[in-house]
Amino acid sequence: MKILTFDTSLDKTYVTFSEDKNIIADEIIENHNEKYHSAFLIPVIAQILKSNSISMKDIDVIGTNIGPGSFTGIRACVTVARVIAQQLNIPLVGVSSLEILSHINDTDELTTVVLDARKQQYYTAQYNNGKELKAPSLTNADDVLNFDFKNGRVIADEASSTFLKSAGIASEIYTEMNADLGRILSQIVCNKIQDCNKDDFLWGKLKPLYLQAPPVTISAKAKTASV
Repeated sequence: MKILTFDTSLDKTYVTFSEDKNIIADEIIENHNEKYHSAFLIPVIAQILKSNSISMKDIDVIGTNIGPGSFTGIRACVTVARVIAQQLNIPLVGVSSLEILSHINDTDELTTVVLDARKQQYYTAQYNNGKELKAPSLTNADDVLNFDFKNGRVIADEASSTFLKSAGIASEIYTEMNADLGRILSQIVCNKIQDCNKDDFLWGKLKPLYLQAPPVTISAKAKTASV
């Protein structure tokens, strides 16, 4: 199977093309121009396909990060993934940010993932050997500290790591670990599509995993009009 996966919900833009578990192309784009990561998604996909003489019709499976993470990034991933999968009539596999990050830990230890959701709330989940023990959820600060952190590893972002450190809990900051999250996503998608019925991955079933409502802003023009 030829699998195209991409992620603009986390710290960088990740786009990977593989044949089963064999990675053919792997691009990681860092944002240095204060643009949304999603601005790079379509050009990078086109570049990978062209460089490897691959047409869209050659793709068998699409995989993408469904969040939580950047709201703009999630919308970009899900929209592009759904459009491609619908047009090609191929399976579409969604994977949460927390599951992707949990695979940074390649040991048999319990993995707890904690990401900052702002306003003293955190996205949390727990995994062991790739199996979900606690599903991704929005958790308040007090409940986060009730997790069992004695055994296993904690993967966090910088803000969550600072919070955990203040409570005496050690964690690893994923942005400092230089893990290739694109490759991780590709491997997860490959495993999921092999282990499940492809009807489980119809494009119309894919939903973004926001866990909390997207922020709503009112433009200055709209505020003026309402006065």
